[in-house]
Amino acid sequence: MWLLYIRSNFPIKTTHTTFRFLSTALAHEPQQSFSSSSNDTVSSNNLHTFHVLQTLNRFRNHPSLALSFFNQVKRKGFVHNVSTYAAFVRILCYWKLDRRLDSLFLELIAVSKEYPSFEINELFETLLEEANYVNNNHSHYLVKAFDGFVKTCVSVGMFDEAIDFLFRNRRRGIVPNILTCNFLINQLVENGKVDMALAIYKQLKRLGLSPNCYTYAIVVKAQCKKGDMEGAAHVFDEMEEARVTPNLYCYSAYIEGLCNNHSSYLGYEVLQACRRDNVLLEVYPYTVVIRGFCNEKKLDEAERVLLDMETQGLVPDVYVYSALIHGYCKSHNLLKALALHNDMISRGIKTNCVIASHILHCLGQMGMTLEVVGQFKELKESGMFLDEIVYNIVFDALCKLGKVDDAMEMVKDMKANNMVLDIKHYTTLISGYCLQGKLTSAFSMFEEMREKGFTPDVVTYNVLASGLSRNGHACEAINLLEYMESQGVNPNTTTHKMIIEGLCCAGKVVEAEAYFNSLEAKSIEIYSAMVTGYCEADLIDKSYELFLTLSNQGIIAKEASCFKLLSKLCMIGDTNRAVEFLERMLLLNVEPSKIMYSKVLAALCQAGNMKQARSSFDFFVERGFTPDVVTYTIMINSYCRMNCLQEAHDLFQDMKSRGIKPDVITYTVLLDGNLKANLKRHFFHRHREGDNIATFDFSNIWRDMKQMEISPDVVSYTVLIDGQIKIENFQDAIILFDEMIKKGLEPDTVTYTALISGFCKKGHMEKAVMLLNEMSSKGMTPDLHVISALKRGIVKARKVQFLK
Repeated sequence: MWLLYIRSNFPIKTTHTTFRFLSTALAHEPQQSFSSSSNDTVSSNNLHTFHVLQTLNRFRNHPSLALSFFNQVKRKGFVHNVSTYAAFVRILCYWKLDRRLDSLFLELIAVSKEYPSFEINELFETLLEEANYVNNNHSHYLVKAFDGFVKTCVSVGMFDEAIDFLFRNRRRGIVPNILTCNFLINQLVENGKVDMALAIYKQLKRLGLSPNCYTYAIVVKAQCKKGDMEGAAHVFDEMEEARVTPNLYCYSAYIEGLCNNHSSYLGYEVLQACRRDNVLLEVYPYTVVIRGFCNEKKLDEAERVLLDMETQGLVPDVYVYSALIHGYCKSHNLLKALALHNDMISRGIKTNCVIASHILHCLGQMGMTLEVVGQFKELKESGMFLDEIVYNIVFDALCKLGKVDDAMEMVKDMKANNMVLDIKHYTTLISGYCLQGKLTSAFSMFEEMREKGFTPDVVTYNVLASGLSRNGHACEAINLLEYMESQGVNPNTTTHKMIIEGLCCAGKVVEAEAYFNSLEAKSIEIYSAMVTGYCEADLIDKSYELFLTLSNQGIIAKEASCFKLLSKLCMIGDTNRAVEFLERMLLLNVEPSKIMYSKVLAALCQAGNMKQARSSFDFFVERGFTPDVVTYTIMINSYCRMNCLQEAHDLFQDMKSRGIKPDVITYTVLLDGNLKANLKRHFFHRHREGDNIATFDFSNIWRDMKQMEISPDVVSYTVLIDGQIKIENFQDAIILFDEMIKKGLEPDTVTYTALISGFCKKGHMEKAVMLLNEMSSKGMTPDLHVISALKRGIVKARKVQFLK
C-alpha cells in the first residue's frame, strides 16, 4: 500500500474550527448561483448555505441524518453548491460510505455537464484548502475523496478526465492509493486502451509510486494484449529488481497471455514450472491453457491438460468443460462434445446457456436444424435460462426450415421474458423471410427494426440484397445498394458476391454477368462468386472456362468456389477435367483439400476407371496427400466390384502399412467382394470346370477384423449370411444369425430377406414362414423381394408335392 501524503481525521469538535470551516466555505460561495440569475436570490441562498453547512456539521456523527437532511433540502428547492457538496463529501468519506460517495460523484458529474459554470475542480480545491486548516493527520478523507472520484470517472468511461484529475492533484501533493491506480490501469486495458495504460504505469513509476504485485500482473496482461510477449516477460525482471514476489495472479496473467497469442504449449510449460516451484495453483490457469489448446484446435493436448489437472487433485469446473465442449463443437465433433457434456452433468456440474449455445450452434452448422429446435424445446422444458444468443440460433434453424411464423411466435416468448430483440435477431428473421421469398414481410421487418432505433449494418443490407437477387429482382437489388450508400453504409465484397450468386441461382445469369462487368475493381472474391454462380446455374462449361482464365493468370478462385466447381465436374462424370482441375491447383502451389482429392478419386472409381484412379492416387500421395480410411475404402470397393481382388488386397495392405486403421465398412467391403468371388468360383466349378477365379479366404478377413478389435455390425453379418446362403451353406448362415443376435445386434429387413429367400429356394417353407412371422412381429414390412421369394417357394413346393 502507498503511504498517504495527507493523514487527517474528522475536524475537531470546537466552535473555533467550525466557524473557520464555515467562513472558508462562504468565502468560496460564488457571487451568483449556477442555477439563479437574481442577486436577491443569491443573498438569500448564501444565508441558506450557512444554515445548511451548520446543520451538516451538527450531523457529522450521524451520517444517516446528514444524508436525509442533504436530500431533504434538495427536494425543497435548495440548490447545493461547492460548499455544501464539500461538507457532505467529508461526512461520507469519514464514515466510509463508498457506495453513497460513488452516487454523489455521479450526481456531480451530471450537474457539471448540465451547468458548465459548476466546476468539480473547485470542489476539490475547497476540500484541499479545508484540509490545510487542520493537522495533516486528520485529512484522510481528502485522499479517499480523490480516489473515489477517479474510480467513478473510470467506471463511466471518462478515462481522460480521470487521468487529468489524477496527475493534476498529484502535482498538488495528493498521492493516489495504489488500488485506485490499479483500477484505472486495469480498466484501460479491459477497454482496449493498452498503450494509454502502459503510459500511465510508466508515468506513475516516474512520480515515485511503488507498484504492487497486482499492478505488475495488470501490466503483464497489457503487454500480452499487445502481443509483446518479450515485454510481458520483462515485467518479471522488474518485479525481481523491486523485490516483489510474483503471485498466482501474475503467473495466470502471463499464462493466459501466452495462450491467447497461440503459444499454449509455452503457457503449459510455464504452468508446470510454477507447479515445480510450489506455486499454489488453482483451476483458472489450467482453464486458460485448455481454452488455448482448444482455440488452436489441439484438442488431444487440451484433454491431456484436463487429465493432468485432475491428477493434481483439482476438480474441473463449468468453465473447463465449456472450453472443451466449445472446442469440439467448432471442430464439428458433436459426439465428443455431447460425451463431455454428459460427463459434466454426471459430476453434478450444472450446464448453462453458454454451453447450450455451443451445442445448438454446432448442430445448426452441421445442418441438423430439426435437432436444434428439438434440443431447444427440451432445454426450455428443463427450466434452464436461455439467453438472446440461444434464441437467435433457434430463429436461424426455424428460418432455414421455412418456419418463420414459428420464429415470430418465439419472439413473443422472448418479450414475455423481458428480452429485447437486437440487430442480429432482426437480421436473422429478415433472412428467413427472404429464404421463403416473402420479400414484403422482410422489408416490413426491416422497417420495424429501424423504428426500434436500430441502424441497419452491412450484414442486414447484404441479407436483403441476397433475398432480392435470389428471387430474380435485379433492379431492386441495385436500387437497394444506392439506398444503402445514401445511409452511409458502403457495399462490401460480400454484397457483390451475394448479388452475383443470387441472380445466378434465380436463373438471371445475363443480369449477373452485367452486374459483374459493371464492377470496376474486381477482387478474387468477385471472380470466385462468378465461378460459383455459373455452377448454381448449371453452366459448368462457363464456370470451368473462367477458372482456366484465372489459373492462366496465376490466380486460383477461393476454396469454396473451387470445391463447388470440382463437385459439379465429379457429379457429371467429367473426370478428365476434374483431374486437370487438381493438377492446375498443384501447379500454382495451391494445396487442394483432402475432400477434393477424395472426390476426384471417388468419381474415377464410380466411372470404373481404376487404372486412372490408381495412377492419380499414387500421384496425389507423392504430392503430400494423406488418404484417409474413407478414400481407401472407396477404392477397395471399386476394385472388388470389378473383381480385381488382388489389387483390393494390395491396397488394403498399403493402408495398414501407412498406419491407417481399417474400419468396419472397409472390412465389410472386402468380405462382400470375396464372398461374391467365392460364389462365382462355386458356380464355375459346377458348370465350367477349368476356369480360374482369383479369391481369398474370407475367414482370414473375418479373423483379422476381430484381431483389430473391430466389432462387426448388422451389415457385416448380413453380408456373411447372404454369402453362405448363396453357396447353400445354410448351417453356417444360421450360426452367424444366432451369433449376431447374441451380440445384441438387431437383424434388419435385408438380413431377414437373405435368409427367407435362401430357405424358399431350398424349399424349407416352414422355416421361411417362421422368419417372416418373426420379421413382422418386429414391425418390419416384407418387401417385394421377400414376397417374390415366398411365391416362388410356394410354387416350387406345390410342384414337388404334385410330383409325389
